[in-house]
Amino acid sequence: MIAIDLLEEYGGIKKNYKSGELIFEENSLALQYFQIISGEVKMNNYNEEGKEFIQGIFYENQCFGEPPLFIEQVYPANAVAVTNTELIVITKNQLLDLLQNHSDISLKFIKNLSQRLYYKSVMAAEISSQDPEHRILRLIDYSIKQLNFKKETAGFHIHFTRQQIADLTGLRVETVIRAIKSLEKKGDLKIINRKVYR
Repeated sequence: MIAIDLLEEYGGIKKNYKSGELIFEENSLALQYFQIISGEVKMNNYNEEGKEFIQGIFYENQCFGEPPLFIEQVYPANAVAVTNTELIVITKNQLLDLLQNHSDISLKFIKNLSQRLYYKSVMAAEISSQDPEHRILRLIDYSIKQLNFKKETAGFHIHFTRQQIADLTGLRVETVIRAIKSLEKKGDLKIINRKVYR
């Protein structure tokens, strides 16, 4: 998203998190900008029964948790390192200075936030659908486009686990497994060595 050397020029500090480590907690005040150098981060919530709902999964060169920075709100979800992860972090004031001095990056930010808002709108409509297969295909197709999944010989490798697909779509993991098998039979997906391809 933003060049690492530019973030460092504005005071960015590199931080490492181990798999499973909490980066920030839901309802804490948003005071910093986080961008992934390497690794994977998920933003999640838990319902009253303790079921996890994943708000989003973020990868190398992506930022996460920045919308509340601009409106002085608390984080709407937790951020957790899925794998060992290296981040670069700057304060809100440092980020605002950077954006004021670099209009091209400000425009990228607006585009990025707009894409996320669009995704949330699309997925909110999909989650209200009763058809699990349709929900899963929409999630996969959107993720291929927005997360730049690489095309391999078998097709686009979908890096989500069955559990992550369940948590992103509000489905049970058993439902996801059945739906993926059904989509494979219909030719919409391929399963090779337990990996899902589109």
